[in-house]
This record gives sequence, C-alpha cells and structure tokens, in this order.
Amino acid sequence: MSSFTDNEATDFASAASSVFTRTLAARIEVLDDLSIYNDCAAQASEFPVLQCVANALEQGQINNAQDANTWFLIFASALIFFMQAGFAMLCAGSVRIKNVGNTMLKNLLDACGAAVGFFTIGYAFAFGGQDSTTATTFIGTTNFFMVGITNQAFWLFQFAFAATSATITAGTLAERCQMAAYLCYSVILTGFVYPVVAHSIWSNNGFLSAFNVNPFLGIGVIDFAGSAVVHMTGGSTAVFATMILGPRKGRFYDARGNPLPKPKPFPGHSVALQMLGTFILWFGWYGFNPGSALILTTTLNTGPVAALAAVNTTISAAVAGTTALFTNLFVEERTTGEAKFDLLSLMNGCLGGLVAITAGCAVVEPWAAFVIGLIAGWLYLLSSAALIRIRLDDAVDAIPVHLVCGTWGILAVGFLAAPDRILAAYGTDEHVGWFYELARGSFNASLLGCQIIAIFFVIGWVFFIMFPFFIWLNYMGWFRADSLEELVGLDISYHGGGAGGNDEVKLEYVEAFNRRKDNKQNAHSNAQQQEMPQHYADSYSPQEEAAMEAMGEDDERGGGMMPNGMVG
Repeated sequence: MSSFTDNEATDFASAASSVFTRTLAARIEVLDDLSIYNDCAAQASEFPVLQCVANALEQGQINNAQDANTWFLIFASALIFFMQAGFAMLCAGSVRIKNVGNTMLKNLLDACGAAVGFFTIGYAFAFGGQDSTTATTFIGTTNFFMVGITNQAFWLFQFAFAATSATITAGTLAERCQMAAYLCYSVILTGFVYPVVAHSIWSNNGFLSAFNVNPFLGIGVIDFAGSAVVHMTGGSTAVFATMILGPRKGRFYDARGNPLPKPKPFPGHSVALQMLGTFILWFGWYGFNPGSALILTTTLNTGPVAALAAVNTTISAAVAGTTALFTNLFVEERTTGEAKFDLLSLMNGCLGGLVAITAGCAVVEPWAAFVIGLIAGWLYLLSSAALIRIRLDDAVDAIPVHLVCGTWGILAVGFLAAPDRILAAYGTDEHVGWFYELARGSFNASLLGCQIIAIFFVIGWVFFIMFPFFIWLNYMGWFRADSLEELVGLDISYHGGGAGGNDEVKLEYVEAFNRRKDNKQNAHSNAQQQEMPQHYADSYSPQEEAAMEAMGEDDERGGGMMPNGMVG
C-alpha cells in the first residue's frame, strides 16, 4: 500500500482545510451570518480562520442559551406573579360577601406595594452588589432604585417572590384590617424584612447561604425555592399580626366579650372561588419551584433539576391533599358518627404540600416528596385545629399552610436531601440529609443544623421587626377597623355604596353607619368654622349604640382587651 509523501500530505491537508472552510462558510451563509466568516478572514494573518469561526459560533451558542434562559426566567416570573390571582380568588371565596371588594383590593395593593418597595430598596438590601468572592454581609448596599442592575430578568423573578411573601398575610387579616395599615405593612415587609431574609439565605454574601464562598457549617441552608425565605416569612408575619389585631367580632367571643363555648364558624361565600384559587396557585407553583433552577450558578445542565422539581411538586401536593381529606374524614366519622368529605381540607392540604416541598423539591427523591406531602397533610390539620383552640383567627388558614408546612419543609431537607440530587443542584455532596449520613456511617448533621438555625432566624427576625410595628399601628389606632365598620362590612366602610341586597348586613346598621359618617363630616366642617369640641364628632346615636352592642364592643376604635389578654 502506497503512502503520501510530505508534499502530498501537505497538499491534501491544505485542500481539506480549504474544502472545510468553504463548507463552513456556506453553512454560515445559510445561517445568514456571513459577517462572522468575513471578520475572521480579515484576521487570517494573525489568527487561524477555522479557529476564529469556531470560537465565534461557540460564543453565539452561549449567547443564544443565555437569551433562552432569560426568556424562561421571565416566563417563570409570570407564572409566579399569576399566583397573585390565585391568592385573590382564594381570599375572596373565603370571606363573607360584604368584604369581597376590600379583600380583592388588598391583594392588588400587595402587588403594587411590593413593586414599589422592592424597586426602591428591597432588591438592593437582598441582592445589591452580591459577589461570590467577597466577605459575608448582613445586607446589600448597592443597586437602589435598580441603578447598575444588568440582569433585569433576575430582578423580576425575585420581585415575584417578594410579592408572594407579602400577600400571604392578606387572608389572615381579612374582614377587620384598615387599608392604611395594610399598605404600610406590605411596603415594610417587601422593602426591608423579606430582603434581609432573602439576603441571608439566597445571596452569595448571606451568612446562611449555600452559595457563600465559605458556607455556614460547610454547606449553608438549602432552601431551593423558598419554604423559609418566602412562606415562613409571610406566615410568621401573619401570626404576629393576628395576635395584635384580634379575632373577627363574634368568632370566639359573645356580645359581652365572654368566650363562646364553641367558636362560631364564618364560612366563606364561594367555595368555587376558593377552588379556582387553589388550582391557580398549584399552576403557578410550576414557575415557583422548577423556575428556580434557572438561577443556579453551580451547573449548566438545569433541565434535569427543573424536571425533578416539577415532579416532586406534583407528588407532594397530591399526597398532602388526599391525606388531609381522608384523615379529616376518619376523624369526623369517629367523633360525630357522620362521614364528611371536607373540600376545604383537600384544598388547603394541597397548598400545604406545595409549601412543604418548596425547600427541597430539587434535592430529594420522589419517594421523599411523597413522605413530605404525607406529613404536611397531617400537620395542616393539627395546626388548623390548634389555632382555633388558642383562639387565633385566621380566615384562610394561611398560618397552618405557610408557617407550619413551611417549617416542616425546611426541616425535611435536613433529613431527606439525597447526595446525587444535592450534587446536581449545588455542586457538592459533602453534607447531605441526616438519614443519608447515617447510611454512610456518619453522624454528620451539618445540613440539619443549618436548616434548624434558619427556622429560628426567620421567626426571630420577623418577630423583632414586625411585632413592635404591629403594636405601634394598633396603639395609633391605624390597625383595626372599628366595630361599626366591621359590622356593615369593609366594602361599604371603605369603598362606598350601599348594602346592595346583601342579607349579611342589616339595613339599620348601614343607616347608622351613614349617619355617623354624615355627623363626622358636619362636625368637622362646623369645628373649622366655630371651633366646636371634637368629641361631638365621636358621639353615638342610639342606632350606633345598638350596632356596637351587637358587635360586642362599646369602643368604636377597635382596641380593647379580650378576657384572655389578647388585643381585640
């Protein structure tokens, strides 16, 4: 067999190179990007044409991948923001019809307040100036008013999370919270309280962050999509708010302020709206959990991570819902002798499962998602019953769903995080779930310890800021709607209009409210002209006194202490 001479080999290589170059140029021309070849050909004396073209095409592929990631991040942000509609429908269906308009307005106000707070200072405190090579910080210090932000899709994604955290409290405080207080709390939460939590757990410079160059205990907190950052923050705020605000009139106490032998149920006016809200929230969770894979910096192969998150999200929600439904059915049958399929238990159980899996959706196996959902369903039922026993009024069960199930979710990661899954999502498997550590023959509980510390940090931080804030609002008389406003409904009190055929509102109470409003307007006008005593504007008519008595309160300012020491 003959062989090439050196000259022939050189000629063949040159010809092959020429053919490949022309083929590549033709390919580029087909792609309508001949400028790449022309630019490289102009630099042929300094740089090989083929290598130049290959580098340019590779960079183009990287740019295309980044563009695709940006579009998907925007889409995930839209799914998460659509959850605001789910919260609105859920809250609207859970309240009495005389408060529907007020509840809907507050949900929309949440989104507006969150956008303002996060735009001005929230993002800066949460992620401003983050750098994976710098020291740990308590809070961000740059990018106020979005100055200097280059990744605006990331800002949008994080804003959607902040708005979700703020709107969790909306349902808990329904039917009795003033408008001004609600706007103030929304801005404070998204502008300062939530950003500090997000910075600590998600920022590259957070002291609990798994993305810190020197993570706490060698691993940091794993909260993939926000069981602690979003849901525990919102749920903790709801607890402290309702402790100060007190229950709705007639829920736990009679007209004289004595505890009722059995709490009076206040069923929502539309189960259909509640069901619609539940489905919207479940749908939005596919942006919440799988969408969080798009911001991972430890891996370029985010597809499998997102797919696992979606599967685990589905399993946990389904198992938690059915667990809550059939457990409640069993308990009802045993205690009352009558089996009852409770739709509210099913809906809130599903939501509790979604909250619980949020922290570990990308780092646990599907069988573990089943276990997480199973326990979440039971925890929801237990905590919901416990709230009634201690007389904390939560109109939509946001505290059991978000605080209790969120706490379980963040804790479950410390037990059930799988080595392979952590490695794929976070780039390390040195510290894993405690059960897996035991299987390794180790008692290493670093991850579990981080998760426990995160629980105490979130609850403690929210208590430190929001509890005094709510006390101050209540002291100033800006927190709770007064008794007559609550009696006629916040739709009439704050948004005008009449009873409109609403059987929940007695006509004489509406007339009393209108008379009081007219008296105050007249008194204010006369006081300006004659400097008449201001107490005249606060006097009650006989109808008003009857309304106040019906509400079990003789002070229209809505303060007062209940017999158990709780602020009413």
